[in-house]
Amino acid sequence: MTGRIAFQGEPGAYSHQACRDARPKYEPMPCRTFEDTIEAVRKGEAELAMLPVENSTYGRVADIHQLLPESGLFIVDEAFVRVHINLLAPPGAQLDCVESATSHTVLLGQCRDFLREHGIAPVTGADTAGSARLIADLADPARAALASDIAGEIYGLDVLARHIEDHDRNTTRFLLMSREMDLKRRGRSGMMTTFVFRVRNIPSALYKAMGGFATNGVNMTKLESYMVNGTFAATQFYADIEGHPDDRNVALALEELEYFTTHLNILGVYPADPRRH
Repeated sequence: MTGRIAFQGEPGAYSHQACRDARPKYEPMPCRTFEDTIEAVRKGEAELAMLPVENSTYGRVADIHQLLPESGLFIVDEAFVRVHINLLAPPGAQLDCVESATSHTVLLGQCRDFLREHGIAPVTGADTAGSARLIADLADPARAALASDIAGEIYGLDVLARHIEDHDRNTTRFLLMSREMDLKRRGRSGMMTTFVFRVRNIPSALYKAMGGFATNGVNMTKLESYMVNGTFAATQFYADIEGHPDDRNVALALEELEYFTTHLNILGVYPADPRRH
């Protein structure tokens, strides 16, 4: 066994699936919260953390972007996992008898069309795999769960309907994080760099800070803002760009960015997942 990879949720969660797909030689380590997942790596109980950051249907995962800069960990890889959602129920249950489906609110939002069509009431659960375990314990044929194939296998549930997500390209992006930054160039799809920054309190600071990426031909694939320290006066920006900090155009763009910022922190340099394109 190479090592352990921590994830948030019960065994059978989509993060568990991501661990198996991206690092099959690692032992998956379930954790109660995202904070616990990060702490497991910080304490050396696991070598890697698998953290979901955004979904193509539902958007970004709440709180993750605020946790990453303070985690003390570094992004060393990304993984795109195709999210197939199944309606799972106790053995012998029938689809036309199901009255409610329990799952994490994110998954409920990704199956609205199916639930509405079949008159199934959504019930919010703590997480996807935990919802599957709950339904297995209740053994009520009127109650089902929305979860992954692996959750059905683990908790002994039947698949009443397979791949019921509203969008056929439903994908979640995960980040793999480690205690050490890895600046080696790996993979064949190019490199990504992720960082957070805060701009100086001067007119048009963000516009000027972004100018260096345009003039140096650096493609920025993500730019998001969020409040910090519970105040509307402090805004932090989270960005993904294509390229490595050692690339001349990236180095020049970051140098220009730094001039207009009060804080700049590189969170990781990692190979772009081929499924990004």
